[in-house]
Amino acid sequence: MKKYIAVKMKFWIGHAAAAAWTIFSIILSLPWVSDLGKIVSLPIAAIIIAGIGYLPGYINAFMVVSLLLDRQPPFKTSDPDESITIIIACRNEGKNIADTLRYIKGQDYRGEINTIVVDNNSTDRTAEKAIEAAEELSLPVHVLHEPKPGKNNALNNALNNVATGYLVTLDADTLLHKSAIRNLVARMGSAPKKVCAVAGAVLAKNSRENLIARIQEWDYFLGIASIKRLQGLYQGTLVAQGAFSLYKTSVIKEVGGWPDAIGEDIVLTWSFLKNNCMVYFEPLAVAFTEVPASLKHLLRQRSRWARGMIEALSLVKPWKQPMGYVRYMTGINLIMPYLDFIYTFCWIPGLILAFFGKYWVVGPYTLFVLPLCLVQNYVLYSYQKGVFRSLNLRIRKNKLGFIFYVLFYQILMSPMSMLGYFQEFFKLDRVWK
Repeated sequence: MKKYIAVKMKFWIGHAAAAAWTIFSIILSLPWVSDLGKIVSLPIAAIIIAGIGYLPGYINAFMVVSLLLDRQPPFKTSDPDESITIIIACRNEGKNIADTLRYIKGQDYRGEINTIVVDNNSTDRTAEKAIEAAEELSLPVHVLHEPKPGKNNALNNALNNVATGYLVTLDADTLLHKSAIRNLVARMGSAPKKVCAVAGAVLAKNSRENLIARIQEWDYFLGIASIKRLQGLYQGTLVAQGAFSLYKTSVIKEVGGWPDAIGEDIVLTWSFLKNNCMVYFEPLAVAFTEVPASLKHLLRQRSRWARGMIEALSLVKPWKQPMGYVRYMTGINLIMPYLDFIYTFCWIPGLILAFFGKYWVVGPYTLFVLPLCLVQNYVLYSYQKGVFRSLNLRIRKNKLGFIFYVLFYQILMSPMSMLGYFQEFFKLDRVWK
């Protein structure tokens, strides 16, 4: 967009377009509701189809229109020089820590970078390997030891040793693009004073490992990045992820540091928002992380994310958020368990029935979702292509992964999220993540 449109106007234009799409969908689906209602009753048919089509369609239409209207404000300064501290909390990351430090050394940031590595009960000489790598790179690194299990304990240990106004959290298996820190700090320096954190763009680095990793490459590249762009547009990115984000040190200390939670970064971010602080997202601050390459590890990750969302909702209710846009963004999470439930226990069984000629739940009407899905992914791909071009990066060819991402990814994600909700309800597995 060449002409600036106020955020409030974008918000209402997005909702108007989403409402129009939903009304069109309802009119088009009336025969479907009627047919399914003869089997399960009209109220239940409406509940099922709303979870499959109406609500996801509304949310996606709102996202597409909002992002089409989006224009990222330019940096006030593209070459900041504030001193920062990078915290890397580790547990058994001996195989990764040297590469992570090497990419920190290669940053084009002209400000001072202090690095703190916190070893949280590793058994693979993580601390020793960090010291060896730091000496080899001539990189000043402060290595701490945190005996108490829990990533929040490791991060809070490091927080007590931070003397800079800004700090960055970085996972030990995450590699930074050479301009990642510079762009992240530049966004913070260009943002309003109420902005207390900026989330970086985290993408997959091991997408060639197998099909599971290939699928996730598209999820990180299109799905997660687009959600963060949308949330950042409305001044409330809901997760300044621990894998790579920048924070104002003073604000973290004001809220008491990282909480003892499964999703410590989610709960921390919502605490910022509750205190009327804004959280932004910077797509040009790119880092590449190792995504799960097995169903077991993917299940752990996504169920943990679902648990983190429930934790945040229970601690900070959406209607208690002081900013209107944030109330809406966090409020969407209230319906996610319902959508995941409908998808897991209605859509997936309906898909199986469709193979046997029973089109009660999945049938010709569900094909109307595909055009919006393809438009959405085209818009997101076009934007991400521009981001990569400006960073002198190349998008990998991954057609097979994209096909599986569009057609089958949600079949995996919804059941995994349901397991996360179940685990959080019974408070299971509260250990290092």
